[in-house]
Amino acid sequence: MATANTEKPAFAPIKTQRAFEVICEQIRAQLAAGTLKAGDKLPAERELAAQFQVSRSALREALRSLEVAGIIRNLKGVKGGAVIQSAEPDRIVQAMQDYVHLGDVTLDELTEARIAIQDIVVRLACERGTEAHFAELEQIAERTRAETSVEARYECAAAYYDVLARATGNRMFGIFVDSLSGVLHEFVQGPGYETLQETLIDSRFKLIRFLRARDAEAAAEEMRKHLERVYRHVRKNIKAQAGSGGARKA
Repeated sequence: MATANTEKPAFAPIKTQRAFEVICEQIRAQLAAGTLKAGDKLPAERELAAQFQVSRSALREALRSLEVAGIIRNLKGVKGGAVIQSAEPDRIVQAMQDYVHLGDVTLDELTEARIAIQDIVVRLACERGTEAHFAELEQIAERTRAETSVEARYECAAAYYDVLARATGNRMFGIFVDSLSGVLHEFVQGPGYETLQETLIDSRFKLIRFLRARDAEAAAEEMRKHLERVYRHVRKNIKAQAGSGGARKA
């Protein structure tokens, strides 16, 4: 005698895509295939709507979505229209920062990621960097020492890391470094930051010496110590904020 099957079937929900989502997917697919490239102009709205067989309102919603994503820009005027954008690293940086702000990411995780990425950056800069890169790093370090305002010194630090990332010859490292540095900058400022800056400036000069000597191990170790100093400073400030009722996630 057959036994009754009491297990209920598990059905996956069916998702019906809206027209504008399909339009966005098709345009992205054309980009991936190389059919569309930066600088290419899309057909006029009327022609595009006819090709997709959608309403003008659905098409405009798709174009707005693509513009927000940084894929196209809408030019005004008689010769206006939707044009494929060049890649903008700043948008990727902002997206990563938004992820950190919205997600469950701790200071420890940020610091660990930054140390790991900077270790690779420093080692590649040792291998691939040129004297022009090292001279530029030295100029920035000298300028940092001459600056007096906290914000000006931070801008110098950002420029220093940017040159270091460029010395790797891989633009992706610049995006990662900028995004992590930008997020951590929110935590860095506070009591004791000026004193910390003096120590960090000395460390940057040491790093340049190791880079010129092509001593990857010493350079990586100096960068690690440098970032750990920043971490200790930030954690101290977060604890102080927590004690005053303004806690940030650590």
